[in-house]
Amino acid sequence: MIAEQVKTVNYQTIGKVSFVRKMSARSLRITVRPHDGVLVTCPFYISFQTAGRFVEDKIGWIRKQQERLNRVEKRIVRYNEDTEFRTRDHVLSIGTHEKSTIKAIVRNGIIRINYPAHADVGDERIQRVIRRAIHAVLKIEAVKYLPGLTDRLAREHGFKYDQVTVRNNKTRWGSCSARNRISLNIHLVRIPQHLQEYVVLHELCHTVHRHHKKPFWQLLDRITDGRARKMDRELNDYSPAI
Repeated sequence: MIAEQVKTVNYQTIGKVSFVRKMSARSLRITVRPHDGVLVTCPFYISFQTAGRFVEDKIGWIRKQQERLNRVEKRIVRYNEDTEFRTRDHVLSIGTHEKSTIKAIVRNGIIRINYPAHADVGDERIQRVIRRAIHAVLKIEAVKYLPGLTDRLAREHGFKYDQVTVRNNKTRWGSCSARNRISLNIHLVRIPQHLQEYVVLHELCHTVHRHHKKPFWQLLDRITDGRARKMDRELNDYSPAI
């Protein structure tokens, strides 16, 4: 029994669309993927023709998603041997080797990436390995530094919180739950120290005010010497995307 069927169609307005009919699929679904075009997954009882009409009905929505991804991708670095990238404790080093595999090794403060000599470093598979290695290092550093930073700032300003966790979020620098559990983005360790402190103080203020109304900003302004809005705007110059 055939487990899946694949068909590719090029649309003038949205580019390549890959249709995949799967035995395991339960519904018709469109996924707009970075670099790889549009993927349409559908159950076997839905024909390629029906799936095509569904895509045509959704072209406006698909184009909006592609435009959003394009904006994000423009801010994402494409790494190569000449890329200068360092974290707080590590430096990135990219080179080739004679093997057919892509290898990432973190040792002695170096994020070493080896890829096949015949390959193009811009290949998305290689870029994914590089980004995964950097994310792993950022998490190590975030666990090492951010809980201590939070504890210090909480004690200095009289805040109480339950715990701190670190995550690889794509958009948010931090969050605070109703139980005063603070979550911080691992990418915080890449931005200037004063902005790291601003994000942590922002979340600590949410242990007192669960909103962004005037009392929240008054409190945040008081503990940042009146620079809350200025640093909030400055934070917009940075992105968690690498």
